[in-house]
Amino acid sequence: MVTSATMAVRNKKGHVIDRVEATSDTLTSRGGLALFVRYLRNIAVYPVLERLFGSIRKSAKGQPVSEVFKQLFCFLVDGTSRHLVYFDALKKDEGYAAVIETAPERLLSSHAVKRFLGAFSWVRIWLFRTLLKHLFLWRLKIRRPKVVVLGMDTMVMDNDEAQKRHGVEPTYKKVKGFQPLQMTWEGLIIDAVFRGGSKHSNDGDTALKMVTHIVKFIRKHYGEEVPIIIRLDAGFFDQELFRGFEELKIGYICGGRVYEELQALAENAETGQWRQYRHRQQVWDYLELGDRRRAWKTFRRAVLCRPVTENRQRLLSYVRPLSIFYTNLGMGQAIDQRLTAMGQKHYMEAEGLIAGYHGRGADELVHRGLKDFGFEELPFLRFAPNAALYYTMLVAFFLFECFKKDVSGDVIPVEAYATTLRRRLLDVAAKIVRHAGQTILKVAAAAMEQLQFPALWAKSGAPPQFAWG
Repeated sequence: MVTSATMAVRNKKGHVIDRVEATSDTLTSRGGLALFVRYLRNIAVYPVLERLFGSIRKSAKGQPVSEVFKQLFCFLVDGTSRHLVYFDALKKDEGYAAVIETAPERLLSSHAVKRFLGAFSWVRIWLFRTLLKHLFLWRLKIRRPKVVVLGMDTMVMDNDEAQKRHGVEPTYKKVKGFQPLQMTWEGLIIDAVFRGGSKHSNDGDTALKMVTHIVKFIRKHYGEEVPIIIRLDAGFFDQELFRGFEELKIGYICGGRVYEELQALAENAETGQWRQYRHRQQVWDYLELGDRRRAWKTFRRAVLCRPVTENRQRLLSYVRPLSIFYTNLGMGQAIDQRLTAMGQKHYMEAEGLIAGYHGRGADELVHRGLKDFGFEELPFLRFAPNAALYYTMLVAFFLFECFKKDVSGDVIPVEAYATTLRRRLLDVAAKIVRHAGQTILKVAAAAMEQLQFPALWAKSGAPPQFAWG
């Protein structure tokens, strides 16, 4: 029974919700995803996907390969779930189908996705590396850098809690998982080798082969004389690797191990021998030297470093960790001539070397960004489909990072992780209506203004096109 007191409350609080009802309107909570789909369509990546992987399609009745990849990319960019079974829930969502520009009956089920990834042979899986290299070339030609600075490191994918998987092995982080070797450039992963967890950084000749292939690719498609520098941590501290880099005529900055004699050298060095390098709130002491390990046939330039301050706070002498890195820059090799010709001599100076080595922190952030974007636990028992899903995730991450730079950078900082962009841009309530032969995405006026939606829509419709080669 509705009393007068109840009516008074309702009149006073007219915003109170009394009941819920279903609607036949086409609604979605992922309105921002339409921008990413529009971006994919306009960079013209779909024909390239068909060219590389179209042979997987066995029947004309099946989904085009580009459509399957589009739905996989959207699943990864959306990030609502890390389980492939979520495709079954999406298949029932007409609003999701509308926002990703797909007919509801063409939405994939989890079984279809598993069959697709399970169909990848190792020959096709390696085509992902070709795709990543050409995507890298696309961005390289847009940026036109005078010096190409690469990073290389491994990334542990923790599968400790998953069922036993082929290739899941103990890693140096004391968890079982995979440990792919990944190459980075300016926040992007441009090449990778998917490997078992027991493979260390410089296992076999994989690292040198990866560098050799990417160097030849850059020189063939971008510039024969462009200086190339690669940054590595101490896991790649190996004379044979350094020799390979020197034969390729590229520069390297690689972390080393502080042996007892180097520790003693640092302790006995006179104060005047140390110099200081300052960067923002950080200050380091550094000492230059030439070093030759016992098995080495030649001396290499080395720099000992120890922090003096951290966040404006001075460190006591006994808490200043000593580190060292090795390089061939500034030793009169071919890379020096190329840097000089480009007017980039600062890379060879001690402070430039220290800045370059500490820049490895940005390379490591790329791996953290990938984990925030995707997932570490892979679902398949066999190695090949897990590899196919891993490389699909790399391509989606690459395109997502490009989307941030080309479309959303004025609204959300490019450095923001995927979680931030999802919550602020993708998770926008929207209504899809069809009128006068057009499909219209409607969002709230507040979101339209706050996110500068018309500007984002225009940018996603006219991005730099991805051309093969």
